[in-house]
Amino acid sequence: MKTALITGASTGIGAIYAERLARRGYNLVLVARQLDRLNALADRLAGTGVKFETIQADLADRAQLRKVAERLAADDSIDTLVNNAGLGATASLVESALEQLDSMVDVNVTALTHLTHAIAPRLAAKGAGTIINIASIVAVAPELLNAAYGGSKAYVLAFTQALQHELGSKGVRVQAVLPGATATPFWDVAGTPVQHLPQEWVMKAEDLVDAALAGLDIGEVITIPSLPDIADWERFNAARLALGPNLSRTKPAARYKLQ
Repeated sequence: MKTALITGASTGIGAIYAERLARRGYNLVLVARQLDRLNALADRLAGTGVKFETIQADLADRAQLRKVAERLAADDSIDTLVNNAGLGATASLVESALEQLDSMVDVNVTALTHLTHAIAPRLAAKGAGTIINIASIVAVAPELLNAAYGGSKAYVLAFTQALQHELGSKGVRVQAVLPGATATPFWDVAGTPVQHLPQEWVMKAEDLVDAALAGLDIGEVITIPSLPDIADWERFNAARLALGPNLSRTKPAARYKLQ
């Protein structure tokens, strides 16, 4: 039986991933800061027939992060990682406290990297497994929110694309999910309650996760649940790839008039 470790599992997108993967027959290791909410989720999962375990951990704390990473590295039964834990910010960079930005980068970038690094060697050696990274549409539209938040999610997107290059041929499935505005507690923590957003922007978290899993099922590396036509992403990505042959050359471009 497959086992998935899900971070940020106590509420919102993470909790719905837990419910959906339980329906698919996965055993679960659920990681989050708030033990009471983890226990409430465990109660909801009690009738599913799958095994589950809860781990209370603040992934912004290196010692607690290390314990989760060690579990991933050592537990051969865990073949799926859902890097869902994340912090956000809607205030501008100059209006944000540096400590909050540090915590955001610690969770969105450092924890995601450490946990992926912990599980990836096992999955590559086995030739199977799945890594799902929850990014955001701000990875490609960074002007929408806080600069540091946009930068952290651009990292998740680039990291996933590079992981696909490194691990895809070894049999490991890799996916980045780019949600738009989603009805979760994320917005309260980020500083703008979801009720204050244009409601035509806001997707139900259940729909978001169902679309993300459908994207995984059809083999998408990048899943943007709100995007009506995947050809738009394909053209965007093709334009990026087209830059490749000219990104590193011996001479500066003629427009700089240095030649």
